[in-house]
Amino acid sequence: MPATPRPIPRHDDHDGLDLLITGGTVVDGTGAAPRRADISVRDGRIVEVGDPDPAACAPTVIDATGLTVTPGFIDLHSHADFTLLATPDAEACLRQGVTTVVTGNCGLSPFPHAPGPDPDPGVTAESLGAGQWRDAAAFAAAVHEARPAVNVALLVGHGALRTAVMGAARAQADPDQLDAMRALLATAAEQGAFGLSTGLIYAPGSFADNDELVALAAEAARHDLLYATHMRDEGDHLVEALTEALDTARAAGVRLQVSHLKAMGPANHGKVRRALALIDAAASDGLDVACDVYPYTASSTRLTSRLPHWAMDGGPSALLRHLADPAARARVLAELRPAVGRTFLPEGVVLAQLAPGAYSDRIGASIADIARDEQVEPAEAVLRVLAAHHGEAMIVNHAMAEDDVDTVLRHPSAAVASDGWVLHAPGDGHPHPRNFGTFARVLGRYTRDRGILELPDAVRRMTSLPASRLPLPDRGTVAPGQVADLVVLDPARITDRSTYAEPWQYATGVRDVLVAGRPVLRDGEPTGARPGRVLRRPAPSAQHPGQERR
Repeated sequence: MPATPRPIPRHDDHDGLDLLITGGTVVDGTGAAPRRADISVRDGRIVEVGDPDPAACAPTVIDATGLTVTPGFIDLHSHADFTLLATPDAEACLRQGVTTVVTGNCGLSPFPHAPGPDPDPGVTAESLGAGQWRDAAAFAAAVHEARPAVNVALLVGHGALRTAVMGAARAQADPDQLDAMRALLATAAEQGAFGLSTGLIYAPGSFADNDELVALAAEAARHDLLYATHMRDEGDHLVEALTEALDTARAAGVRLQVSHLKAMGPANHGKVRRALALIDAAASDGLDVACDVYPYTASSTRLTSRLPHWAMDGGPSALLRHLADPAARARVLAELRPAVGRTFLPEGVVLAQLAPGAYSDRIGASIADIARDEQVEPAEAVLRVLAAHHGEAMIVNHAMAEDDVDTVLRHPSAAVASDGWVLHAPGDGHPHPRNFGTFARVLGRYTRDRGILELPDAVRRMTSLPASRLPLPDRGTVAPGQVADLVVLDPARITDRSTYAEPWQYATGVRDVLVAGRPVLRDGEPTGARPGRVLRRPAPSAQHPGQERR
């Protein structure tokens, strides 16, 4: 626990302050009880947190009377790298209080990119409409040029590593290919990346065997990186997939983050309790392991993730060839059918975003709707949509249970994360409401309204907990020496307004947001300031919280 905050120093010690936040109730991110305190800021950092000082003055004074002041929220699992360059104002983040986004999750990152093998694996930034960058440094330079309003912390995606070395091949990595992937990972670490991610339901990550995962996770451990995994299965084989992740982490000696823990499909509801018991047992045995969760009972992903892995061998272009071949198409159909009604509920799989094609006017419709309209079985409707849209379709998938969300959210190791993009409203398509409402939903629905969490603990899961996982030693708490990423919000009003039916709506209840001491949201409106930075992983020897690495 941090030391007890000291009173703001008087007289000359507070000369030169840039900003004061007065009258607020501070929820400091540690889980400690709220306390009334004023906060002084100089040169982008918190100087003092303490009792009011009538003599303190600054050019900017934020009156937070009747409101709550927290650290800026850290979105530990986002896909902002695919949209932030187009939406650097990041208004959807700011209106929830998010000041740092962690990118490169689920094995997907826009770097590294190497010339050579077929660059069409179905998992690269290019396939999602973004460019590709040579390495972490090149992507960081592009983010710096875009001047985002929020900070960015980079993970490197295993799918991107594999694609750079092996293309989209469904093959086992040979020793030379493993060495090449390790070298690319080491370069990313040297350039400031915080971790390695895997997306083991997505090609080409799904093609990797356990030896490959252990080898790369061990390289991550050598650089003290976090290993964040979207596991091989989150439905019928959830427990087996988690066991693989835990075994990989043990063998590699790496810190493990289980991404968006959930159980998909009615037959699997309740399995999160067994999963959390496995996590607790591993932690008791000394493994550094935690998880994250988003507060919704629907996921969002590519429709191709429902297909057998072999169908994506070669990427979307290969899938289209399979769908055009009667024998291959029949095989895909036969292997897809058993999932229907278990982890794949046709009435719950809703088209969210499509490239131009025959079903472009059906965004917002479910696979069950399309199947009924065309008088075909749901599995056939899936293949028709993919064939008509170049193998690319984003879905919202309603398949989880509220009780499971509650259970994971209550677990002490569970951080709050969006698994979302950075979008600007209004827009096209039918995106998941988590893009606009994750953090507000936890504070409103799950904390204030339902009492699943107490406010200090809810804030901890958005601040100091994710900061400790990366780590970000000078963010995540309200304390002297910390970077002044701060939020002023009204716990009685904070609300997620984005819904599945009407997703393009910002959250309400966050009044002011600071990034590095600069107001980016004042009185509920963006200021236009964009002081965000690409953050760099601190060196293993770095211990002083006052030394920021950017």
